[in-house]
Amino acid sequence: MYDPENIGFFIRENVPPSIRASDFQDYPMWRAFNLEMLSYIARRYEGDVIVPMTVTNRAYYDEIIGALSEEHEVRHFILWAEKETLLKRLASRLESRRSWAARQIDRCTSAFCTDITEFKIYTDGMSIPQVAEAVAGASGVVLSKDGRSSLRRAADRLVTQFRHIR
Repeated sequence: MYDPENIGFFIRENVPPSIRASDFQDYPMWRAFNLEMLSYIARRYEGDVIVPMTVTNRAYYDEIIGALSEEHEVRHFILWAEKETLLKRLASRLESRRSWAARQIDRCTSAFCTDITEFKIYTDGMSIPQVAEAVAGASGVVLSKDGRSSLRRAADRLVTQFRHIR
């Protein structure tokens, strides 16, 4: 699992506020670093790499995903959900309807209907394990059996949610 947002948070914390961009994807160094890091991992790691990343700018998409696709096998999926589903998911992460992420929904869904229209997996009504199974199935990846108890899975999910509160 590789999370490109970590680089964005690093940049945001280190760029003076007077020159800070509202979206860290607008920093050329964010795109360059993530492309370089993913290329590095792909050249050396024999397993599958999962990269949860929402890129709606077609030029940025081509700069990262297009460039990666020239040298490596890349499978890109849009995890699609209706606006109300997305707002409910954000609320479960303690984000309001006025949060930065909530304000991006219309822009993102528009881009995924016009500019970046690759394979969509419709996730409304799906649980996280069901989404993972759908992505794995579409990728030809066989998932290992999850041997954790339901309590342990719930605890792990909460830990992951808290780690991503910024």
